[in-house]
Amino acid sequence: MFSKFDVIETIDMVEKEHLDIRTVTMGISLLSCIRGSAEETAQAVYDRVMKKAEHLVPTAEELSLEYGIPIVNKRVSVTPVSLITAAFPEQSALVGKALDKAAKELGIDFLGGYSALVQKGTADYEEVFLKSIPEVLATTERLCSSVNVGSSRSGINMDAVRTMGQIFLDTAFLTKDNDSLGCAKLVVFCNAVEDNPFMAGAFHGTGEADTVINVGISGPGVVQHALKFVPDADLTDAAETIKRTAFKITRAGQLIAREASKRLGARFGIVDLSLAPTPARGDSVAHILEEIGLEVVGGHGTTAALAMLNDAVKKGGVMASSRVGGLSGAFIPVSEDIGMIESAQAGKISLDKLEAMTCVCSVGLDMIAIPGDTPASTISAIIADEAAIGMINNKTTAVRVIPAYGKKVGDEVSFGGLLGRAPVMPVHTGSAEKFISRGGLIPAPIHSFKN
Repeated sequence: MFSKFDVIETIDMVEKEHLDIRTVTMGISLLSCIRGSAEETAQAVYDRVMKKAEHLVPTAEELSLEYGIPIVNKRVSVTPVSLITAAFPEQSALVGKALDKAAKELGIDFLGGYSALVQKGTADYEEVFLKSIPEVLATTERLCSSVNVGSSRSGINMDAVRTMGQIFLDTAFLTKDNDSLGCAKLVVFCNAVEDNPFMAGAFHGTGEADTVINVGISGPGVVQHALKFVPDADLTDAAETIKRTAFKITRAGQLIAREASKRLGARFGIVDLSLAPTPARGDSVAHILEEIGLEVVGGHGTTAALAMLNDAVKKGGVMASSRVGGLSGAFIPVSEDIGMIESAQAGKISLDKLEAMTCVCSVGLDMIAIPGDTPASTISAIIADEAAIGMINNKTTAVRVIPAYGKKVGDEVSFGGLLGRAPVMPVHTGSAEKFISRGGLIPAPIHSFKN
């Protein structure tokens, strides 16, 4: 049983170490909303989200006051919209705008699920849907989009990878007046999960219950603070310290998740253990790695330190929650982590090093600004590299890059809030055009055949 006593020891963490519940995300199935026309479907989608999520924001605020733990974001994820609009893909934008309208009226921070799952092939209706993404992200405020282009079981759909490179550029152009902000709401996955509470990649999987509550916790500052008390410990003891701290953080998340589910009449889904940083000082995954012993994140040893951190967080957190899921580990978004921002500005961390780090962390190349004149084929190649890491290692990987329109290496993009700011980082200039233009499917690895 969980009670208020369980979170008493977290008060200092909240007040001094930036502990928060990063998001309470309600997943809503839209399968029952499919109608004979786009207009009718959009209205049914709007009505369902308004009804199911009506009390999400006030309930989260009530829990935050009651337990003294900040709940930063209140979000909704829905069934991938490409499935809902399969009969009229040319009008998918109507459903997207209906979802955005509902999010605004309910006070929801972000709504995820303008998504498509094309890991093994792209149906005709999905081709049309994918091409709608740039305009929809440019004309909505809170809607997020994700596309799954590969999996360990099916391989990598390189036709979709080629398409997504151009879609990033188109989205960047259409939102150029806001530092290409639309790309911050778009992510490409390999091995996407159905219960992710974090944006921009959240969607409500078809294997989920009708309505669920998924909670994402956060506490980089808490972990960094705990490590300050063991400055001379060996790495075994440092990992134990991280495990104990992750347990305490996750216990608070479990309490909020269960209470929110009960009060909202939804299933308790999962607690996502991910350490999610912010641009605020004292809330950085990069600074945890430096507390472990690195002079600066991005140097030699960074990948090993991140692997230890990620594993210790999972081991400690899984004991504190009855249901762990989502992405769970440590995020390394450049623009959303003050330590990453400073390292990138100083030229201490590169795209190649970030790619290496994604082999051992939660997700992938996240919130990285690149030159606006980067070719679509280069962006597709970045996606392909990251998808290959996920496919071979049987883990979730993702790409969320911002080809900042009109900007070059050394310039900066700034989004404000949790999305932060980032220097524009260089990409390799060698062309991948021929490789990407081949298309087809990169076959799944032999170890995927487990039946």
